[in-house]
Amino acid sequence: MSPNLHIAFRFLTAKKRAMLMSLSCIILGVGLFVVTQATTSGFEEFFIRTILGADGAILIQDKLQATQRSMAAGGYGSGFAIDLKEGVKYIEGIDDPEGLRHLLGDFGNVSGISVVLKGQVDIVSSFKTETVRVYGITLDEHLKVTNLADQIVDGKLDDFRNSLSGALLGREMANRMQLNVGDSFQLQAVGQLRRYKVSAIYETGIGEIDRTRLYLNMPEARSLLKKPTGASFIQLQLTNPEAAPVVATHLEDVLKYRAEPWQDHQKSWLAVFRALSICSGITVSVFTLIAGLAMFNTLAMIVLEKTKEIAILRSMGYTREDITRIFLWQAVIVLVIGCIIGAALGAGVTELVSRMPLPINGIFKTEYFIVSRNPWHYAEAMATAVVMVMVASLLPSRRAARLEPGDIIRGTAQ
Repeated sequence: MSPNLHIAFRFLTAKKRAMLMSLSCIILGVGLFVVTQATTSGFEEFFIRTILGADGAILIQDKLQATQRSMAAGGYGSGFAIDLKEGVKYIEGIDDPEGLRHLLGDFGNVSGISVVLKGQVDIVSSFKTETVRVYGITLDEHLKVTNLADQIVDGKLDDFRNSLSGALLGREMANRMQLNVGDSFQLQAVGQLRRYKVSAIYETGIGEIDRTRLYLNMPEARSLLKKPTGASFIQLQLTNPEAAPVVATHLEDVLKYRAEPWQDHQKSWLAVFRALSICSGITVSVFTLIAGLAMFNTLAMIVLEKTKEIAILRSMGYTREDITRIFLWQAVIVLVIGCIIGAALGAGVTELVSRMPLPINGIFKTEYFIVSRNPWHYAEAMATAVVMVMVASLLPSRRAARLEPGDIIRGTAQ
């Protein structure tokens, strides 16, 4: 142990109560910062996984067509005109989904492509009639884009795959219509009424989807909706979903179709999660701020009480830099102990919180608290503690370094 560190430790142990107050604030600050960020980020990440598992990373729909107007140049009647781009017109649907899918296969970041035909129909059971949205899909392609296979809660996907009259219903829709796997129901669309059978029931946890979305095999959906060609949209999954905005912009430029990344579609909810994360971080940082103030008070008291010892150290040849290091070492000792214990506290509480029941069903479905065990949360908590405590420790450390032995002996030290 270096002499400066040894002296710092002796000075610090002389103020045990003050040191323990600073230490406890650092522990609470680091621990609570980790817990709040783990829970907030956990729910956000789970929400993102749910959205990506239901709709993919990018939605391609509506062909882009530039609209232009002409402006005469050189005066009226000159016969010379300039075309000016005024806006963009969207042509609903996709005329050639197979050709578009072939082009999309050339993009390296695309890991899954699903062509979807959508239409609004009435579902009729022996209990009631409601309006739902039919999604015509090719199952094997759709499974590469979504988590539909993991979302099945009753029945088997193979029954849907092998039966043109099979259908996949959301949990909420099945409950509202009082339908179970194997039950029959009717769909009414374009002046016709057809009978189908519930092959399986899925649950994404997103109420809007589970209540209104019904899946049919693509050939049957085309027949029911009287749309033998084309598609409503194409869902894409990416190897890196975070890059969806950049990929979507590139796709629009190349394909001339509107490409909507999942971040734009869920912009409002993502903003809510970010705001919650910032608010919780600011709130729990108050403990670290208190720790910094407590450290400032502790070191200031030590400077006042240890002036004679400081004079002796300066007389022995210790420089101002040595005195500064001695007092900064005291802050470092408290910081290291506080960060280690605080991180352990945060990890333990996070584990306990993850086992607490919390039934949620709306924007996603879960029965327990969702936590994120991200090492960056610990780094951010410790960095916050280091900045606040070290800044607070700098002033008393510099004040101690400015003390001169002669002034201390004469009693004129400031």
